[in-house]
Amino acid sequence: MSRNSMKKKTDDQNQVDELRPEYDFGAMKGGVRGKYADRYRAGTNLALLEPEVAQAFPTDQAVNEALRTILKAAEGIPRNKTTTKR
Repeated sequence: MSRNSMKKKTDDQNQVDELRPEYDFGAMKGGVRGKYADRYRAGTNLALLEPEVAQAFPTDQAVNEALRTILKAAEGIPRNKTTTKR
Protein backbone atom coordinates (compact mmCIF):
# COMPACT_ATOMS: atom_id res chain seq x y z
CA MET A 1 0.00 0.00 0.00
CA SER A 2 1.31 3.43 -0.90
CA ARG A 3 2.26 5.85 1.85
CA ASN A 4 0.37 8.73 0.21
CA SER A 5 -2.80 6.88 -0.72
CA MET A 6 -4.90 8.50 2.01
CA LYS A 7 -3.88 12.09 1.25
CA LYS A 8 -6.24 14.35 -0.63
CA LYS A 9 -5.11 15.83 -3.90
CA THR A 10 -4.96 19.59 -3.61
CA ASP A 11 -3.46 20.80 -6.87
CA ASP A 12 -5.64 23.08 -8.96
CA GLN A 13 -5.44 20.70 -11.93
CA ASN A 14 -7.51 18.08 -10.07
CA GLN A 15 -10.36 20.46 -9.15
CA VAL A 16 -13.43 20.38 -11.35
CA ASP A 17 -15.73 23.38 -11.78
CA GLU A 18 -19.17 22.00 -10.97
CA LEU A 19 -21.02 25.30 -11.41
CA ARG A 20 -23.57 25.15 -14.19
CA PRO A 21 -22.91 27.47 -17.15
CA GLU A 22 -26.29 29.21 -16.73
CA TYR A 23 -25.13 30.63 -13.38
CA ASP A 24 -23.26 33.66 -14.69
CA PHE A 25 -22.68 35.73 -11.57
CA GLY A 26 -20.79 38.33 -13.58
CA ALA A 27 -24.00 39.24 -15.42
CA MET A 28 -26.06 39.65 -12.24
CA LYS A 29 -26.62 43.24 -11.15
CA GLY A 30 -27.31 44.67 -7.73
CA GLY A 31 -25.88 41.87 -5.64
CA VAL A 32 -23.71 43.13 -2.83
CA ARG A 33 -21.77 40.72 -0.68
CA GLY A 34 -22.28 41.37 3.02
CA LYS A 35 -24.95 44.01 2.45
CA TYR A 36 -26.62 43.30 5.80
CA ALA A 37 -23.57 42.06 7.70
CA ASP A 38 -23.27 45.17 9.88
CA ARG A 39 -26.96 45.05 10.80
CA TYR A 40 -26.63 41.38 11.68
CA ARG A 41 -23.65 42.02 13.90
CA ALA A 42 -25.45 44.93 15.56
CA GLY A 43 -28.31 42.63 16.52
CA THR A 44 -30.93 44.13 14.23
CA ASN A 45 -33.79 41.76 13.54
CA LEU A 46 -34.78 41.33 9.95
CA ALA A 47 -38.13 39.85 8.95
CA LEU A 48 -39.31 38.90 5.50
CA LEU A 49 -42.80 40.28 4.95
CA GLU A 50 -45.33 38.65 2.67
CA PRO A 51 -46.16 40.87 -0.33
CA GLU A 52 -49.62 41.91 0.94
CA VAL A 53 -48.18 42.85 4.35
CA ALA A 54 -45.32 44.80 2.75
CA GLN A 55 -47.89 46.69 0.68
CA ALA A 56 -49.80 47.69 3.82
CA PHE A 57 -46.61 48.62 5.70
CA PRO A 58 -44.16 49.97 3.12
CA THR A 59 -41.54 51.30 5.57
CA ASP A 60 -39.81 50.02 8.68
CA GLN A 61 -41.34 52.95 10.56
CA ALA A 62 -44.87 51.82 9.58
CA VAL A 63 -44.14 48.25 10.71
CA ASN A 64 -42.70 49.41 14.05
CA GLU A 65 -45.65 51.75 14.69
CA ALA A 66 -48.14 48.93 14.05
CA LEU A 67 -46.25 46.52 16.31
CA ARG A 68 -46.04 49.10 19.11
CA THR A 69 -49.82 49.62 18.85
CA ILE A 70 -50.34 45.88 19.23
CA LEU A 71 -48.00 45.77 22.23
CA LYS A 72 -49.90 48.62 23.94
CA ALA A 73 -53.22 46.88 23.31
CA ALA A 74 -51.85 43.62 24.68
CA GLU A 75 -50.80 45.27 27.95
CA GLY A 76 -54.42 45.43 29.09
CA ILE A 77 -55.15 41.79 28.33
CA PRO A 78 -54.72 39.50 31.35
CA ARG A 79 -52.51 36.53 30.65
CA ASN A 80 -52.91 33.06 32.09
CA LYS A 81 -49.93 32.25 34.20
CA THR A 82 -49.17 28.57 34.29
CA THR A 83 -47.74 27.15 37.44
CA THR A 84 -46.15 23.81 37.86
CA LYS A 85 -47.28 21.85 40.87
CA ARG A 86 -44.93 19.35 42.36
